[in-house]
Amino acid sequence: MEWLAEARAWVDEQLAAAGVERTGELTQPRVRAWGTVLRADTTRGPVWLKAPGPETAFEVPLYRLLATVVPSWVLDPIGVDAARGWVLLPDGGPTLRELVGEQGLSEALVTVLPQYAELQVGLMPHAEDLLAAGVVDMRPAVMPQRLDQALEATGRYVASSRDAEARELHAWVESRREEFAARCRELPDRVSLDHNDLHSNNILGAPPGPVRFYDWGDSVLAHPFSSMLVTLASLAGHLAVGPEHPLVRRPRDAYLEVFGDPVELLAELELACWIGKVARTLVWERALHSDPGEFARAPLETLGSLRMNSWLSPA
Repeated sequence: MEWLAEARAWVDEQLAAAGVERTGELTQPRVRAWGTVLRADTTRGPVWLKAPGPETAFEVPLYRLLATVVPSWVLDPIGVDAARGWVLLPDGGPTLRELVGEQGLSEALVTVLPQYAELQVGLMPHAEDLLAAGVVDMRPAVMPQRLDQALEATGRYVASSRDAEARELHAWVESRREEFAARCRELPDRVSLDHNDLHSNNILGAPPGPVRFYDWGDSVLAHPFSSMLVTLASLAGHLAVGPEHPLVRRPRDAYLEVFGDPVELLAELELACWIGKVARTLVWERALHSDPGEFARAPLETLGSLRMNSWLSPA
């Protein structure tokens, strides 16, 4: 109750500074292992206080950086308190999935993914700023070390689960360390922000109107194409189609066109997504650090999907 009272007072301070008045009670619609969200109605519509957990508190200063460098593609914070780990955001409206439905996702993403690519291009000169904000380094050169960290983290689950299948999967990944390092060296050194959970419920708005990319708590500094790991797997899953289906290929190629010839870049995208599974494993691990619950097996399943030489995998 003391924390909520403090949060309420801070929200009111930030709203007053912005010339806005709260008109409803502060409610807590979401509590997760990785953070909580509070909501309140105001004279300018709903606002949301996001309070990430310690493992993802970097999202708070990151919002300030994004609003400065790529303001067209993100929500503009009403208030930021990096010391407390709080960011107050305006309501971004319905998500892409809510607005177009599953059957409209592919066509919408043909327009939206190039916009996300432009955001990544805008952030490419700001790698050091992203690291200073607390974004974790998952660039190709450090990924062999990140694989070791992922194996250590998933090894704790394997040791406690007494699951023979989990032990075998973990051992298989361990045996591929050298192969993984070699493939990391093959990946061109493009670097930007990887949202790491970019699906249609983390995109606000829909074409032909403006869109905003939301929920940056899983993001890492990585090869930009690794973002498509979650995006394309989620799209294929919702549409129940394979990775080469035109409904998946068209938005994929529209994204790649921002960087060059999609035909020439496809192998790079597939490699970036394959390597990005290790980053996704560690993102799962940090989000679940304090309370794994029903997702306890998710990091190992994601790491074990390296067996699939494709982005189409658990993500």
